[in-house]
This record gives sequence, C-alpha cells and structure tokens, in this order.
Amino acid sequence: MTHDHDLELRPTGAQTEAARNPPPGRNGGDLVVETLAGLGATTVFGLPGQHALGMFDALRRSSLRYVGLRVENNAGFAADAYGRITGEAAPLLLSTGPGALTSLAALQEAASASAPVLAISSQVPTAGLGGGRHGYLHELPDQAASFRGVVKSVHTVRSQSQIPSAVAEAWRSALTAPHGPVWVEIPQDVLLAETSLPVVTAPDATPEALVPRVELTAVAADLLSRALRPAIIAGGGVVRSDASGKLRQLAEKLDAPVVTTFGGKGAFPWEHPLSLQSWLEDRYMTDLLEDADVLLVVGSGLGELSSNYHTFKPRGRVVQIEADLGKLESNHPALGIHADARLALQALLETVSERRDATAPERVRDVLGRIADRIAGQELALEQDVLGSVRRALPAGSPSFWDMTILAYWAWSAFDPRGTNTMHSAQGAGGLGYGFPAALGAAAADPGRPVLAVSGDGGALYSIAELATARQYDLPVTWLIVDDGGYGILREYMTDAFGQATATELTRPDYVALAESFGVPGVRTTPEALEADLAKALATPGPSVVVLPALLRMFAPTHLG
Repeated sequence: MTHDHDLELRPTGAQTEAARNPPPGRNGGDLVVETLAGLGATTVFGLPGQHALGMFDALRRSSLRYVGLRVENNAGFAADAYGRITGEAAPLLLSTGPGALTSLAALQEAASASAPVLAISSQVPTAGLGGGRHGYLHELPDQAASFRGVVKSVHTVRSQSQIPSAVAEAWRSALTAPHGPVWVEIPQDVLLAETSLPVVTAPDATPEALVPRVELTAVAADLLSRALRPAIIAGGGVVRSDASGKLRQLAEKLDAPVVTTFGGKGAFPWEHPLSLQSWLEDRYMTDLLEDADVLLVVGSGLGELSSNYHTFKPRGRVVQIEADLGKLESNHPALGIHADARLALQALLETVSERRDATAPERVRDVLGRIADRIAGQELALEQDVLGSVRRALPAGSPSFWDMTILAYWAWSAFDPRGTNTMHSAQGAGGLGYGFPAALGAAAADPGRPVLAVSGDGGALYSIAELATARQYDLPVTWLIVDDGGYGILREYMTDAFGQATATELTRPDYVALAESFGVPGVRTTPEALEADLAKALATPGPSVVVLPALLRMFAPTHLG
C-alpha cells in the first residue's frame, strides 16, 4: 500500500536529473542562498566581509534581492523592520568577529520586540572552531557565546550538508511564536568550497503553532463573562499575530475598555468608544487599570514602560496571554495562558458570554479627559502642535519608525497610528539609531508607500551613513530630524536629578547640507511650516530629509510621587 506522504517524498524526474547533475561553479554560499529562496525569502540585508565572501558571491547567482547598508548594526535594524512589516524572517548576512559583534545591539532590539530576523554570519575556518587560538583574522574563542544571551537560538554549521537543515531550523525558530532573531554561523572554508550537493529546492520549516490550553481559556472566559469592570491591555503580541480584529470583537462583546502598550500601537482603533489609547505613563490610567476586577493582558509582559515604571499594582484578577514563556507572570500573579495571541483570543471569542455595560464608554471619556486636562496645565502646546503636524502630514497606512527621542516619547502615548502594524520604535531595548535604518528596511518591504523616520540630532548621527543607502536604492523614506543640540531627554533627566546636565551637548553638522551632499534633498523647517514641508517631502519620490530646530520638553511624569 502507498501512503500519501510517500508520494510527496518521491522526487520528480526534473529533481532527479538536477540531483545527478548539479550546476557547476557552486559553493557553500550557494547552499545558503538556495535554502533562503526555497524557504520563501526574497530580500536579504547585510554587509560583506572577508570570511563571508562565499555567501555574497552566491547572491549574484540567485534571485534574491540584496540591500546593503553601511554599518552592520543598521543592517540589523533594517532587517528588524522588514520582519515587523512583512511577518517574514528577514535574512541578515554578516561577516565574522567585528562585523558580527557590531550587529548585537540591533539583535537585542529584535529580541525585545519579537522581530523575526535570521542572522547568518561567517566564521573562521573550521580548524579554528573550538576555542583554539590560531590567530585567524576576526577570531573569537567562542563567537556564538556572544549571541546566546540575545537571540532565540544559535546554530553552528561544520559541513556543507548541514547548511540547508541549519538554516531551515533557524527559520522555523524565528517564526515560531514568539517571533525573534536567530543566529547561524558557517566557517569560511565551508562557504568557499565547491559543492556537488544538489540544488536546494523547498525545505520544510513550518513554524509550530502555540495553541492555548482549553481548560485555561475556559476559566478565563468565565472570569471575563462575570466581571463587573473588565479592562484589557493589548501589547505587541496582538499586532504580531494579526489579532487586532479578534481583539476588537472581544472588547465589544465584553464592553471592556482597551489600552494599548507602546509596542502594541494600532492593536485597537484609536477613536473607538472603548479605546483608552496608549496613555500608560499616566496615573489616571494606572488607577483605572488597577480598579478593574478582571484585567485581560494580551501579548505583553507588563514590563517597565507598560506598568508606569512598575507603579501599577492590580487589585483584581489578572488573565495574561503571552507567547514568551519567560514573560508569563514575570511581574504579576495571573491566570497565565502560554499561547499565540490570535489563537487565544479566538478561543475566548468562542466561549465568553456577552455582557453589556453602558458606563464603559463614559469611563473611557472621563479618564482621557482628565489626562488631557493634566497635559493642558503644563504649557506644552509646542510639543502637541509638532506631533499633530506629523500626524496630519503622514498618510494613513504609511508606517513610521521612531528613534529614542523626545518626540517619540510623546508619540508612544499620544500618536494615533491610524492602522495596525504602522508605528514602530526602539522601545524594546531602548538603543539609539533605530529610526532611519529601520525605515529603510520597511521601504524595501513595500516601496509603494512613503515611510517616515523620526530622530533627534543625537540619534541621527548614529545613522547618517545610511543616507548613502537611501540614495543608492532610491528608497521612499522621509527622515525628520528634530535638532535640539544634544541628547535632549538625557539633558532633562540630568537637570531634574542633579541640577545641571553633563555630556549631553553636541557639535553637529548642517543636516540639510549633509543630506544634499549625498544627493538627498533636505529642507530646514519651523513648527509652523512643518506640516506642509513634511507632507511635500513624503509626497516626493525617493528619500528626503526635513530638519526641525526645536527644543521640546516631556510632559511631567506621574510615577515619581
């Protein structure tokens, strides 16, 4: 008797012939790019280096599109954004030692934000593996050890026959919830050696589904059905699992107010009657969430930023749905459900009882009104006007990428993303330099719509080399640089804490002239002209830079007193 799976594994005539007579001139690098193409990759990011040349030589024999950046860390940020926008594992090709290590900060951000990045690095020749000090260029005693505390999984290849399986397994790991970066390293000699192995066609790397346990969702549904004042915190896991529609259905079925975390921007419609928007750094919001008798937390670990700097102390029952097992009940006791957000929300939708609460929209309006009054009493019209101008200039549906800068901190709480999966920042790991290279990665994923990057002048200097990348690939990214002469938020922190700031003031270039030297049009604007100048830049094909000299301030924190 012949089983179906036997037929699936039986090679076709063409496959048999290709196996007998593989094309000449292939090396280990070809096995890498063939595997990536077979897995469905279309675009790779990276930076060549001496030990990695076998991979880069193979690119010219493949159909993969290569987007090369000028710094490995920026290439990692671009891959991170590509993964966030597409939901695919974004390949990142790197060289050994310094090249590999320079990507670490980007991979930490990808890990914190659960962005699927497939980093493939070269290694010293096979003889140098195992910690021996042979004196190879770029040699580290244990290169993989530098990445084990950052990425989801590490895969070291020692022979060409291991390449397809290692890359496929890493792909599966990156795309299994929770998404995240993974690391593959391949020795130089393995990449360069000619290969007679057959062309890699379609390796199987289907991600594993993270299904909730039915007894837990049944208890959660009962708690929510009987709740008097339910509320929902929606995190980035809702966005990543494409579960915003199911979240909205559940919130409407329960009449439960919803607040989104900074990483979950867009998980719930901003203007919905049940939307508490994203004002998590406000005591009025913290009070409302503490007052919930059942609090459903979906796709968030309730970390520092999502808990108003750990001042949030829930008094009711917490139900936490989280794909990252390490984050489950890591900050608060809860009915912990280890599951993909989409699958868990679907289970709740099927079992929860409808409840009506006519007071819910009124409570939402009340807390948002009190927050608005608090902000209005702090003389912050400039900051609100600037953020409003950015929102009006950016077309709905266009993604935005924000560096760690004061305007971004405002945007976390006050910016309407106008769409799911459209607003991203480096708030996961909190490093500088994310905004512009990430925007380039998003533009590579979808060049048909303009992309906005927002940086301060300090963060901009981390990424300035990528103006060459933007011009080389003609990517439709408009870069808004808010120039306040230094590290603005650190200036505020130090002045508040010590009475004066140290090491925060910066000598910086003429950003408009610098952009134009790369062939990228630039304009210096004012708060009054920002909306028009930004809208014009976004509507113009290709890259552009808009510089806003302005000293912005943060709204007063509520967690210190």
